[in-house]
Amino acid sequence: MAGPNKTIRKQLKSLELHLQEENPILVSAVDGFRQLSRIGYAMGLLSSSESYATQIPWWPLVSVLGTFSAGKSTFVNQYLSYPLQDTGNQAVDDKFTVVCYSGEKEIRTLPGLALDADPRFPFYQTSDELEKVESGQGNRVDAYLQLKTCNSEALKGRIVIDSPGFDADDQRSATLRLTNHIIDLSDLVLVFFDARHPEPGAMSDTLAHLVGATKDRADSSKFLYILNQIDTTAREDNPEQVVGAWQRAVAREGLTAGRFYSIYDSEAAVPIEDEALRRRFEWKRDQDLSEIHHRIERVSVERAYRIVGALEKRAQEIEDHYVPALRGLVARWRRGVLMWDAGWLLLAALIGVGIGFLPPSATNTLTHGVDLALAKPLYILISGVVVAAIGLYLHFLARRWSAGKVLGEIRRDNNEEEGERLSRAFNRNTTLWRSIFDPDPAGWTGRNRKALKAIIRSANQLVQSLNDRFTDPSGKRLVAETVEPEKPVPVVTGEVMPREEPV
Repeated sequence: MAGPNKTIRKQLKSLELHLQEENPILVSAVDGFRQLSRIGYAMGLLSSSESYATQIPWWPLVSVLGTFSAGKSTFVNQYLSYPLQDTGNQAVDDKFTVVCYSGEKEIRTLPGLALDADPRFPFYQTSDELEKVESGQGNRVDAYLQLKTCNSEALKGRIVIDSPGFDADDQRSATLRLTNHIIDLSDLVLVFFDARHPEPGAMSDTLAHLVGATKDRADSSKFLYILNQIDTTAREDNPEQVVGAWQRAVAREGLTAGRFYSIYDSEAAVPIEDEALRRRFEWKRDQDLSEIHHRIERVSVERAYRIVGALEKRAQEIEDHYVPALRGLVARWRRGVLMWDAGWLLLAALIGVGIGFLPPSATNTLTHGVDLALAKPLYILISGVVVAAIGLYLHFLARRWSAGKVLGEIRRDNNEEEGERLSRAFNRNTTLWRSIFDPDPAGWTGRNRKALKAIIRSANQLVQSLNDRFTDPSGKRLVAETVEPEKPVPVVTGEVMPREEPV
């Protein structure tokens, strides 16, 4: 049975040491992933260079997506209170930039390799994903990714990803793949649009990818849709119509969940001569920015629940998806083997019948040879061994041919990653010592069944531990003993842009 290689074991140990200081509750989650990976190794779902623990980011992750010139980098700089990212009306950066905290005052820009080789960061082993898109792209990971460090207090305990401008018509497939990847990994996704483009319908392809793909997600609440540079609409007769047009464009893509915000950069804002109108815009901007920043502050908590949820999801996935899938694949393989074996027997029977139609002289010669062989026990033994060897050879030939057919169907019906995983697990079930009549997939033993149920129970207990840390339904525990109190966030109700400044 395969197991984690030395690199994986070292990475998990380093992760545990980090979490011991930052969030001890999640140390138990690492052990849960380690136990779950043992089941994955036994079933062939994981190779020795993989672990379920390295397939998720362990730091709280906020990603910033959006169209070109939508103000993504400007927002990041504002949040950090530091001019980290280059800004401009044109595309100024064509890489995904992972921003994390550093105690050093000096900003450091590190190549994509720093992310590709560290399982604690998103984009771990991204070079493998890029290679799947196009041969040779895996060696160009530095062309897609970079890591920047910044001594900003806002970054403590979280990671921010600033993405290149999104243009679905022109984007390379690799960039689209990475975009989908960070959406899956993120605890919070900020999707920026540029209010200076009055016709959202002209960007239907971009909306379809950035918005349409989220409508069926269970975690759609983590998406915040931000209409930036809304100050440019102040000179419109009805600025609310601009916001409404974008909201309708988003709704046309089938998305009804997620919040819609309107903000702008106060330093680069266009002058608003009407005092009352200016105050309306400023109030709305401050309200929305406050809510956005509040959500960012919460990602550490959301990260903890995400990781525990991922542990339970992976465990359920093995039992609910991979076990039935492998049973089905093995059943198809078994049917193929039995059909081939039946074919061999039918062929042998036809040969036996055909002997009866041979000329008498040939029949007599064959009968005489058989009588001589039966008269000597050694000949009987040799004949039996030969017949058995031929039978076994034909049987294992049938196993190989049938397995090849099933493997072809696996690659045809699944994407590359899933196909590789299922193929590896299926091959574990077709080894020479595996019976074609074994009802359960390889590695799906009674012991591993019990271990999987224990992992799910452990995940539920971890959720309860998190609830005990972040909630207090009885009201008996002092807030200071648990977590720092959250700052109250004003709630905006009514129209998108209120007519009057509240008193």
